Amino acid sequence: MNKADLVNEVAKVVSTKKEAQAAVDCVIQTITDAMSKGDSVTLVGFGTFKSVKREARTGRNPQTGAAINIKARKVPKFTPGKGLKESLN
Repeated sequence: MNKADLVNEVAKVVSTKKEAQAAVDCVIQTITDAMSKGDSVTLVGFGTFKSVKREARTGRNPQTGAAINIKARKVPKFTPGKGLKESLN
């Protein structure tokens, strides 16, 4: 399922596809904004979105084998909730 498919599913519940697109965009933007501030977003039964910091480290160039420095950065992390895990099994 991609974003367009998700919008189509939401459109079945709300009155128009335009409203569904706005709703999906709003949810995605809100989660993104919260994570960029360092906050986590918990959807009970679904999971938790949060940003975690990766420390700087030394890596290897796979073509040459030369050591390269990889900068510290924030990366998104999703932890599935109990309800989501149970629905998959």
